[in-house]
Amino acid sequence: MNIAQAAPALLDPSVLLAMIVGTAVGIAVGALPGLSATMGIAVLIPLTFTMEPLVALGMIAGIYNGSMYGGSIPAILLRIPGTPAGIATVFDGHEMAKQGKARLALNISLVSSSIGSAVSAVALLLLAPPLAMIALRFGPADYFWLAVFGMTTIAIMLSGNPAKGILSACFGLCLGVVGIDTITGNERFTFGSVEFLSGIHIIVLLTGLYAIPPAIDLMMGRNTIDAGNVDLGEKTANFSWSSLIPTWLRSSAIGLIVGLIPALGGNIAALLAWQEERRYSKNKDNWGKGEPAGLAAPECANNADTAATLIPALTLGIPGNAVAAVILGALLVHGLRPGPDLFRADAEVTYGFMLTMLVTSGMMFVIGKLGARAYVNVLRVPRQILGPIILVLTTVGVYAIHNSIFEVILMLVFGLIGFAMERLSIPTAPAVLAVILGPIAEENLRRALLISGDNITYLVRSPISIILAFLVVIALVSPAWTTWRKNKVNAKA
Repeated sequence: MNIAQAAPALLDPSVLLAMIVGTAVGIAVGALPGLSATMGIAVLIPLTFTMEPLVALGMIAGIYNGSMYGGSIPAILLRIPGTPAGIATVFDGHEMAKQGKARLALNISLVSSSIGSAVSAVALLLLAPPLAMIALRFGPADYFWLAVFGMTTIAIMLSGNPAKGILSACFGLCLGVVGIDTITGNERFTFGSVEFLSGIHIIVLLTGLYAIPPAIDLMMGRNTIDAGNVDLGEKTANFSWSSLIPTWLRSSAIGLIVGLIPALGGNIAALLAWQEERRYSKNKDNWGKGEPAGLAAPECANNADTAATLIPALTLGIPGNAVAAVILGALLVHGLRPGPDLFRADAEVTYGFMLTMLVTSGMMFVIGKLGARAYVNVLRVPRQILGPIILVLTTVGVYAIHNSIFEVILMLVFGLIGFAMERLSIPTAPAVLAVILGPIAEENLRRALLISGDNITYLVRSPISIILAFLVVIALVSPAWTTWRKNKVNAKA
């Protein structure tokens, strides 16, 4: 009933224009390395003070959805994730571009993103209250094991050498402890520097590890993509889209579940979806070498996370990630107070906002489809020019976070570290994930021990904790088990 009453408001020309502009701007924001949906929405909020609430929220919905897809554009074409959620897109998307399938890769990303966003928006509309209750079942111990499980699986599974994956994760864990201790308020590893008090910003690390090394490769002439190899659509007609349906279904489910759990996000959903699809695949050796399902899974999952993240935010006032927190700020600016009463006192605007999440997922497909050929043309820019352009854009993007030259220098340092890690075949994704999950694991471990009076058995009391702990053990033991089986088979041969 509320949905039917809110739907006509979306036909207002100002609301439609706001959604179109927001979606286009969101794609552009996501496509620029160093920028993010959080930054785009944060910049937009002051400009929406004089707008009607639904107009402002429609534009915010467009930026949110558009930026999640936009991050895949540089990830596919240049091996630079435009947003943190684009890390897993690089694995197979960029390899497809190197094989002359950039247009197909962009189409797969666009379709997968649109499906994920639409599924997420429908879940937000229909399942917000009951699904929000799932997140309430997670206690501190459960969050600890979930974070450990995420770091363990990514560190081991994303590397041909588990030792190198764990080394990368340990590097990220070390970076994650820099700053203010959230439990005691003490400074840790700041070395007397004021700039380190707020910790290592994820965008600074992400841009350094993922944008600087490809830029160096471009300037050194090592990048193998050439405009002449780009598939502009002649071969994509033969692609079997139906083969991706199971991937979309599973990845959408993963994105929804991750979105419901506060403090996780699209980057974790994307990496988990990529790993799960690889586990289901019969051609595991093709993953990381241009597997279409390896591109569809993370793009569908990170977009399925968008509206799902807003479920606990709107119903309980608990933001699932930084973007949701900024959106809650936008709601408060326009006189809307998140919580159960939001669906009763401001039902028309609330359901209208949720409908804009669905409509902008369709607009994202149309705008993305029209611009796909233009995106591919970025490869026609000479590599000696493209490299410096990337450096300039990333520098501007990082500087814009806090207007800090220190963070620009830090980004360049991480860039050199990332360049060295690539040469040593050490994966960078576990480091980025550890910076995100490390503080979550530490904070919830200490909170669980405080609650239990330092009783270590408290960590494995709930069924959720026991299941997650068991999965961690399996993830740690599986490489050794696989190696033992191979050696046994070779010995018999």
